[in-house]
Amino acid sequence: MTTNVTAVSYALELSPADTARLRAVYEESGAAIVAESTTGDDRYQVSVTELAIGSGQADPDLSDPNQAAGLQALREALSEPGLSGIDTALVPSELRSAGRKLLIMDVDSTLIQQEVIELLAAYAGKFEEVAAVTEAAMRGELDFTQSLHARVAVLAGLPVDVVDAVRAEVRLSLGAAELVKAFKAAGHVVAVVSGGFNQILQPIAEDLGLDYWQANELEIVDGVLTGKVLGDVVDRAAKEKYLRQWAATERIDLAHTIAVGDGANDLDMLGAAGIGVAFNAKPAVRAVTPAAINFPYLDAVRHIAGV
Repeated sequence: MTTNVTAVSYALELSPADTARLRAVYEESGAAIVAESTTGDDRYQVSVTELAIGSGQADPDLSDPNQAAGLQALREALSEPGLSGIDTALVPSELRSAGRKLLIMDVDSTLIQQEVIELLAAYAGKFEEVAAVTEAAMRGELDFTQSLHARVAVLAGLPVDVVDAVRAEVRLSLGAAELVKAFKAAGHVVAVVSGGFNQILQPIAEDLGLDYWQANELEIVDGVLTGKVLGDVVDRAAKEKYLRQWAATERIDLAHTIAVGDGANDLDMLGAAGIGVAFNAKPAVRAVTPAAINFPYLDAVRHIAGV
């Protein structure tokens, strides 16, 4: 029987009883278990189960009512309270088996642990004010471009030295370096796109050996931040644009791309990719994204992608 979809379940602790419950959910939802395996380390555990759903075609055809209904029933069953603490991504087998993939990630609160604009604002004595606006923007309550201009404006007059100071404060998310290394070692393409700033992102991208990266450019005149950004803002639409552009450049089908982000400005990118992954994301993002990681280890993405 041909595998349609791979269920990748992950949790800080995944006991034999948990995997048995997952197995029961698959079977009760009408999915046939083709193969299963478990892996993990002292940080988290992963269960990978290959399933056949509906007509048994190579990958789910959502235009087929039987397959679409089967997948939806399975998604709903996997969200039941009895499986609390266990996240499961239903991943197209085509994506996991693809010979070449593109991983694209947001930066602030995804690739890195912090929000850079908040770190910069702290030097202007505006941390709490800017953090509140950032939070609202990430929840999708404010227009991202307008909110970014407003937040950057409070930086006017700061010496350029604060950029170096903030760069030293930035910390990669746990597992970020391992994730990039695994994708690169397997011959895949890794990119990041950010509503943050090139001045912070460039050395990070170079250190990690990323293939593509893009962020906003802070305007600096005579060694001082002007409180403005140069050119068009990297917003929600731009993130999707870069995903499509870089995938086309690398001749990688969109179905073979993985996007990771946490905020509302990532939604277009998450929706356009072969699979979107909400990483410790805002509720509105988790609600509409096919996969979610709700613990701090970014390298769990490699298990979702089959890398």
